[in-house]
Amino acid sequence: MTRKLSFLLIAAVLLVMQGCTTTLTKGADRRTQGAYIEDGTIADTATTRIKNKYAEKVHINVNSYNRKVLVTGEVPDESAKTDITRIIGGVQNVTAINNELTIGPVSSLSSRSGDALTTSNVNMRLRDSGKDFRAERVEVVTENGIVYLLGLVTRAEAAIATEVTSTSRGVKKIVPLFEYID
Repeated sequence: MTRKLSFLLIAAVLLVMQGCTTTLTKGADRRTQGAYIEDGTIADTATTRIKNKYAEKVHINVNSYNRKVLVTGEVPDESAKTDITRIIGGVQNVTAINNELTIGPVSSLSSRSGDALTTSNVNMRLRDSGKDFRAERVEVVTENGIVYLLGLVTRAEAAIATEVTSTSRGVKKIVPLFEYID
């Protein structure tokens, strides 16, 4: 197997696993069971509605954490970006929207694979930080090297997560979207 094919295979597995992290680690998550379930429904509903309207014209990732939505990816123009915000706003139980879509061509598979590797690297480093910190309380989303950090955290936990992320491979910028509980 060539190095490129091996890299793509590993990246594909990481992309699939990326969506599984929250499900596997629910026990340490501070969201209520209701919010946790609603977040899955919000993300699935918004993604379906956007894909039904835009199909292959856009690349979007919808993440919901405690009923607050982060949408990342690429859209062809400002009109699509605005419309996607409207579509998400029409989904039941959404309380806030962070629209981080960029206007431009759809990202390549290699770019998305790199983002998946960055997310995995940050998650592993958070788990191995050796600090009084539960990595499962932070959801990591990477788009074009920009790492978004979501979670219900204390300010001390946010500082640890941001510090560890800032020194992780592949991170161009960090956007903390935490909700603070202290």
